[in-house]
Amino acid sequence: MQDTASEIIIDSTPLITDDTIVFGILMICLGLIFYSSSRETGFWKKFYGIVPALFMAYFIPAILTTTGLIAPEWTTVDESGAGTEGSTSLYYMASRYLLPAALVLMTLSIDLKGVFNLGPKAVIMFLTGTAGIIIGGPVAILIIGGIFPEVVATPLTPVPGPGETNEIWAGLSTLSGSWIGGGANQTAMFEIYGYNPSLFGQMVFVDIVVANIWMALLIVGIGRATRIDKWLNSDTSAIERLKEKVSSFSKKVERNPSFSDMMILAGIAFGTVSLAHLGAGYISGYFETMVNGMPKGLMRNMLSFMSSSFFWMITIATIIGVLLSYTKARNYEGAGASKFGSVFIYILVATIGMKMDLKLIFSNPGLIGIGLVWMAMHAGLLILVAKLIRAPYFFLAVGSQANVGGAASAPVVAAEFHPSLATVGVLLAVFGYAIGTLGAVACTFLMQLASA
Repeated sequence: MQDTASEIIIDSTPLITDDTIVFGILMICLGLIFYSSSRETGFWKKFYGIVPALFMAYFIPAILTTTGLIAPEWTTVDESGAGTEGSTSLYYMASRYLLPAALVLMTLSIDLKGVFNLGPKAVIMFLTGTAGIIIGGPVAILIIGGIFPEVVATPLTPVPGPGETNEIWAGLSTLSGSWIGGGANQTAMFEIYGYNPSLFGQMVFVDIVVANIWMALLIVGIGRATRIDKWLNSDTSAIERLKEKVSSFSKKVERNPSFSDMMILAGIAFGTVSLAHLGAGYISGYFETMVNGMPKGLMRNMLSFMSSSFFWMITIATIIGVLLSYTKARNYEGAGASKFGSVFIYILVATIGMKMDLKLIFSNPGLIGIGLVWMAMHAGLLILVAKLIRAPYFFLAVGSQANVGGAASAPVVAAEFHPSLATVGVLLAVFGYAIGTLGAVACTFLMQLASA
């Protein structure tokens, strides 16, 4: 006799299943978040001084999913008891169309020559921050795993879907992407290594908590920059030259975007999406054949990302953005290229938030320990190198946030030194987007070894 109890299917249909309506709800949420975060006085100013807008962009869609208003996927049970699977296509749309578009728009303004002209110390501190993230991840796994092995153990539930994994290193790969580049790179790692989306909320929580604790400490340090620079024995004369250079560049390219500007930006963005998908199909196919031809083992697993069309899609989009930055196209930053890119990124963030199950966020608080040790490695390496090369605190703070905070917070930290320096944070953060995914892949490789 068949065990009918095991065949019972639970109806998980959300209140709203139409993608058009769900997309509108997400956009309303984002609009309200940024409307309230733009308030310069009162409760909202204090609120967003503690809770970043990025967190709310994750958190509110997660609440809507948790309460059953919307859902990324669901099962509908008919009168006969049979279940029909349903899902939204919004995340696919955002990750495949808007993400590569955002990458090219956010790398369009990168001025590699300008960044290097800021002086070697700025670049050294930025790359030091990147190295700290790459090294810090595996070190944190070894330290916390050695003391609390259960923290780095692979969760057995929720059961991952096809092509997904519950491996902790795969989840931490999303942190490495976020802390070297930003939200786009975090999403790239999420896709490349297929971390279980039901567990992704834990990683988002670690990202937000640890990154913002560090950012808060950096901002506190700005008020003591003179004292810190004295301790570092740094030469701050370059800062004054930076102020003048960045102010001149900002005024030169800034303009009120015309209709033609916006259409050209749309052509650049989505033309790149087309080329990225075209190239990714061919390149990933080639590497898939190569990887599948390798003997089974660690090296084959390490190189599996090379057969990911998603990886090549975002890599090609970034390369196109960097190449365009050497042409007159980079002047479209003055028409708001990176702002349009940021809009796409936040739409993507909202669709990821839909995947979060808030009930699981605190199921493994030991992950916070990994995040803190990880960030301590990043901070310690930055301080050590700044002391050795006598780098100003400005380079330390902005170089760190260009990695950890990305384009969202690096300009904020830079502007705390002087409003005209915000563009320096943007340039370094955009550089982080350009190298974020490859750096995160290197970090993930080391984390896999540390977890073995």
